[in-house]
Amino acid sequence: MAADSPELRRVEDFRKAAERTLPGPAWWYYSLGDGDNQTLRDNCESFKRYRVLPRVLRDVSTIDTTVSVLGSMLDFPVAISPTAHHKMAHPDGEKATARAAAAANTGMVLGLFANHSLEEVAEAAPQGTRWFNFVLFKDPERNRQLLERAARAGYKAIFLTVDQPRFEYLNQPKLTHKEKAKSQLFHGTGDCATLDALHVVSGTVIDIDIQILYFSTPNIMFPGTPPYGTVEYRSHLYSALKQPMTWDDVDWVKNNTSLPVVLKGILTAEDAKEAVRHGADAILVSNHGGRQLDGVPATIDVLPDIVGAVGGEAEVYLDGGVRTGTDVLKALALGARCVFIGRPAIWGLACNGENGLLQLLNVLKEELVYTMARTGCAEIGDINSTLVLHESYYSSRRGNISTVNNHY
Repeated sequence: MAADSPELRRVEDFRKAAERTLPGPAWWYYSLGDGDNQTLRDNCESFKRYRVLPRVLRDVSTIDTTVSVLGSMLDFPVAISPTAHHKMAHPDGEKATARAAAAANTGMVLGLFANHSLEEVAEAAPQGTRWFNFVLFKDPERNRQLLERAARAGYKAIFLTVDQPRFEYLNQPKLTHKEKAKSQLFHGTGDCATLDALHVVSGTVIDIDIQILYFSTPNIMFPGTPPYGTVEYRSHLYSALKQPMTWDDVDWVKNNTSLPVVLKGILTAEDAKEAVRHGADAILVSNHGGRQLDGVPATIDVLPDIVGAVGGEAEVYLDGGVRTGTDVLKALALGARCVFIGRPAIWGLACNGENGLLQLLNVLKEELVYTMARTGCAEIGDINSTLVLHESYYSSRRGNISTVNNHY
């Protein structure tokens, strides 16, 4: 589908177009969560349970959406979360993602399991704001090499994933015969491997008998690594990753890079306070898009507690469930400095690569401007907690009124 298509007016339109465009295994890889997908659904549904309160008669003749994130000035507070294997959505992969983010003047977190190297992505968008997502290997030298490469290539922060104590998954949904047949339409260049290998660190395991044309991950290929796509490679990867990580590892990363360190995957006030004690520069409130543990809270619901626990000592961001510009305003009103999108970025890529993703980002920005105008906010700093109420506020008031009336 061509970029700037009039059919793509909302993020939901991009989702539907991506589902039609992507091969079955690629679609399910990006789409599924853990278990029964309760958390995956709740991330989106919970946003709908917050109500926006419009403010009137304010001068909103101009709207300024710029925001500072980790010292970088972005045109608007929507950045791109780390996700793996962007080449499954578009042949240009993470290079297209980086170019789109740079064109929108927003930030992108490059996933460790990207299909392009740190250096290739940096060269594709040299002026862009890039951050690097990181998980630890057992070998400290490998970790140092990656941290040093990120700094040399101009990445401005390290996003350390902290919510994967073990790289194993219980849920194994099966694709239908129709979906298996659709997988045969997936063409590209690279090694052939099972989706089981693809899900080592990224999420839900899909039928390991399905073969797809799959792409290498150069940022984790070190001397002595078995050939990519083999059973030996998968076994090597499992054994090479550090399982589990601890707070001592956060200290190690802080001591081995001069870049700011963001902890991705915090869901409780207690862990947020611990993150600050260990020197985290920022926290990304995230439940891994519902791919790690089903039944955990939606990120928007835990956000206020985490913001309160941090007490301004670190920046706080959110990902999970952001689908509209109104969602962006709700998250900012509850204390997030910036939101990050994962699956929507993939949907944009699937709709004509760089141009499709840029169009999706522009949709979110335009929706945010629209919502800010109607809530009386001329700039991001005007957005605050008085603009949002949870729906339970209204239901509890109705209950109290009913009780009073029954009394009389």
